[in-house]
Amino acid sequence: MKNLLQTVAPSVLALCLLLPHAAQAADPEPAAKANVVILATGGTIAGAGASAAQSATYQASKVPVEQLIAGVPELANLANVRGEQVFQIASESLTSEHLLQLGKRVAELADSADVDGIVITHGTDTLEETAYFLNLVEHTDKPIVVVGSMRPGTAMSADGMLNLYDAVAVAGNKEARGKGVLVTMNDEIHSGRDVSKMVNIKTEAFKSPWGPLGMVVEGKSYWFRQPVKRHTQNSEFDIRQISSLPRVDIAYSYNNVDDSSYKAFTQAGAKAIIHAGTGNGSVPAAVVPALQGLRKDGLLIVRSSRVNQGGFVLRNAEQPDDKYDWVVAHDLNPQKARILTAVALTKTQDSKELQRIFWEY
Repeated sequence: MKNLLQTVAPSVLALCLLLPHAAQAADPEPAAKANVVILATGGTIAGAGASAAQSATYQASKVPVEQLIAGVPELANLANVRGEQVFQIASESLTSEHLLQLGKRVAELADSADVDGIVITHGTDTLEETAYFLNLVEHTDKPIVVVGSMRPGTAMSADGMLNLYDAVAVAGNKEARGKGVLVTMNDEIHSGRDVSKMVNIKTEAFKSPWGPLGMVVEGKSYWFRQPVKRHTQNSEFDIRQISSLPRVDIAYSYNNVDDSSYKAFTQAGAKAIIHAGTGNGSVPAAVVPALQGLRKDGLLIVRSSRVNQGGFVLRNAEQPDDKYDWVVAHDLNPQKARILTAVALTKTQDSKELQRIFWEY
């Protein structure tokens, strides 16, 4: 027995000494960080006020992208981050040319093997329009996240740092792939199709009528639903094939409105008019004849609703759309209906095709 122990013991001892090394060798390699590019366009997130007490009075589009990134050193824990200044503009001044410039740069980066996700810092006034435009024309499943802030970085309780941190966390997350263009604001993840700015002085300004897709907590994403409308890699529209966007205008309806604005937009060269109607996209009796005449002259008419959340326009419910050959905007608000119409007109001028596109996107 003693001889057996003397024989076995050294082997057991040697095995025990090797076990820690074997366990150490089995430890998984730390996951490689995602490569995220931040494209800066200006807005409040790049703004500065005269004092910390000024959260609503400030100058937008003052801080360059390098300074934005340096102001959130924790980004380095999430991803390998680099920035580009595409332009430095308050978003209410963005034009179709700016959208095309931005969209083409996003497409170039999305095609790069060394880019895993893209973040776009943007002013909040037209953030929803840019997000929806990109959602329609970018052919990639890589995460594209648009982000802004409601307070400049100089203000007390500024929201830009955390919003940007969340945006990079989402853009670098493989779970965000294939979900279309996203918007991260106030700890929530929204679809770029659905989200809209509902308040202009609160950090919880952005809401989706059908709810957010998920949320971000301390850099971790939690998802609750998927977007079902066509977008990005499943879209029939491609930014590479679009060189210009046709003019599409919005005519706002209200008590005592007449047909003056519709005629003025037509004379200015509009190819389509979005009617921002009350309720179910209602058209006042005084305006109906003008819209009938404009449609006969070849102008496309799209009925939308000015209702802030959940404006849902039913075809043939308020007006005989089939008879008049009008289009309804489904659940898209007027500004998003304008974006979709402009993009759709780069491929078709047929009203039935345009209606199909509104149902699908």
